[in-house]
Amino acid sequence: MKTFVPKDPGEARDWIVIDAEDVPLGRLGVKVADLLRGKNRPIFSNHVDTGAFVVVVNAEKVKLTGGKDDKKMYARYTGWRGGYSETPAAVVRAKHPERLIESAVKGMLPKNALCRKMFSRLKVYSGAAHPHAAQQPSQVAV
Repeated sequence: MKTFVPKDPGEARDWIVIDAEDVPLGRLGVKVADLLRGKNRPIFSNHVDTGAFVVVVNAEKVKLTGGKDDKKMYARYTGWRGGYSETPAAVVRAKHPERLIESAVKGMLPKNALCRKMFSRLKVYSGAAHPHAAQQPSQVAV
């Protein structure tokens, strides 16, 4: 018997649109990460990139449950002394709502070169409009 190894689809990847309005952040992150990796396809293999392009719209309307708007903190460190800072999720949502979804999805992908390439196929927009209509994306519900 021979082992089937899927091929990288290259330019022929699917385009998928997900509406993030009133969807919990964690559930949205899991769905997007699975689509980026290609886990929804029957030819999934963890060492071959078979995922799709994912466009997420309405990022500012994603739901955070349990008072996480005030309690959840996004931390960063510059590398210098005293360079540690924490930002609440409400401030991140007000300034850059795309970063909420991007950081959730990035945390759910494996940490290797293949998944850094997959993450570059994620497109997040704060409003309902996106510039990818020419790719004829299909709508997926979460």
